Amino acid sequence: MADRSLRGMRLGAQSLQSEEGVTFSPRVSHTYLCAACGRETVMIFSADAEAPDEWECKHCSQVATRLVDSVPVVVDHSDEKVARSHWDMLLERRTRAELEELLEERLTYLRTRRGQQKIGA
Repeated sequence: MADRSLRGMRLGAQSLQSEEGVTFSPRVSHTYLCAACGRETVMIFSADAEAPDEWECKHCSQVATRLVDSVPVVVDHSDEKVARSHWDMLLERRTRAELEELLEERLTYLRTRRGQQKIGA
């Protein structure tokens, strides 16, 4: 039985594939400058892909800006939506006076209900 054992490789030891005959797609490298730490990060993208204007800095995790001809790209954030809170959405549907009235009605209901409950039940 020992002479018929299967031989194999360790998992993750090495790959049986080679890069022979593989053609890589064209690539372009873009440089990003971090304003916080002043370091540059070079990222490689496909030539067909549109490179983002901002990237996370590898060193300090702040926002780094793409350099074009050694000058940072100006990023326009004017079209970005501002996150609305629950309170903002509520104020779009009701006025403050209506909310005060609803609060007072609810508090009155809870106070009367609390008074009707038996203690020690």
